[in-house]
Amino acid sequence: MMTLNNTEFTVLGAGVAGLAVSTALAQRGAKVTLLEQADAIREVGAGLQVSPNGVAVLRALGLEQALVAAGMRNQAVHLRDGISGDTVVRLDLAVQRPDQAFYLMHRADLIEVLRAGAEAAGVELQLLQRVESVDLSGDQPQMAMATGASRHAGFLIGADGLHSRVRSALNGAVAPFFTHQVAWRAVIPAEPGEVVEAEVHMGAGRHLVSYPLRGGTLRNIVAVEERRQWVEEGWNLRDDPLEMRLAFARFSPRVRAWLERVDEVWLWGLFRHPVAKTWVGKNAAILGDAAHPTLPFLAQGANMALEDAWVLADCLDRLGIDKGLPAYQAARQERCARIVKAADSNARAYHLREPIRGLAHLGLKLGGAVAPGMILGKFDWIYRHDVTAAG
Repeated sequence: MMTLNNTEFTVLGAGVAGLAVSTALAQRGAKVTLLEQADAIREVGAGLQVSPNGVAVLRALGLEQALVAAGMRNQAVHLRDGISGDTVVRLDLAVQRPDQAFYLMHRADLIEVLRAGAEAAGVELQLLQRVESVDLSGDQPQMAMATGASRHAGFLIGADGLHSRVRSALNGAVAPFFTHQVAWRAVIPAEPGEVVEAEVHMGAGRHLVSYPLRGGTLRNIVAVEERRQWVEEGWNLRDDPLEMRLAFARFSPRVRAWLERVDEVWLWGLFRHPVAKTWVGKNAAILGDAAHPTLPFLAQGANMALEDAWVLADCLDRLGIDKGLPAYQAARQERCARIVKAADSNARAYHLREPIRGLAHLGLKLGGAVAPGMILGKFDWIYRHDVTAAG
């Protein structure tokens, strides 16, 4: 519709949400400045999963071909008993969901796909732009920069993550709480010729997820353990690989062999942040982790960010800013809260203890044998939702 022609937007944060919304807005004619606090768009993070609802957004942005080139199409989700390594149930995506594409990829590769898309759309990326605080009380959003300078924006979008300055300006400060779960992230060289599938190894009070990346040359590992000891939130806390090995010492030889090859590992505490009550102001909005941080147990963080980006740009373009902002929040808030809640439930299901654990695994085995499609169908409300078809 191009009703956003030459409307000026400033976006904070060049992650998945920020790059995607910048591209979606610029493709609709907006003038977008994207501010990133780092000095470069670096290879950070590890693996992530792009499910069909996220693929739909990348397709609509004209980036599906780049996604296919950078990712690996997941063939199955394989739930295993962590101790024995035995199959509990294997959900064959290629057979049961041939019309839906699930991709496994390095976060840095998705960021590069989105960065190239933003550049092609005419987004202006400015690095080394750290924002210390945001003030939305005046006619225009004001940003206090780390350099001591002040900047203003015609319209400000906070894609600035867990510790979003824009979220705080809209909602005030809200303290998260520690879930008493920690997660290790690592990437190791992969064995050649392995099946392209996501494995979930489940144990009492802990689980490990692993899948191949980058054409099968790397293997991504996320290992989660319940513990009482508080751990700092964030991805930048190095840990000793031995700590992870000890936490999973009773797991199967397959898992232990992976962990023996870990040279570098990052540990972070998993905290629950409430879904923001207010996503929009008269000239500001938040999306992605800034609006609805989620635990990583449904692999929906990046996908929700992609959905948000499309819906925000679409609502502003179709309805104008005054009507588009409340329409955006109305379209997204309930769905995202439901996904966040479902991710919480998945964590509990992975960490069951005896005797419930044995009964639950038996139920999954029987379900997989009798009606495997029903297990996958439990999440059709996530995967079959296409925000690009709703406008």
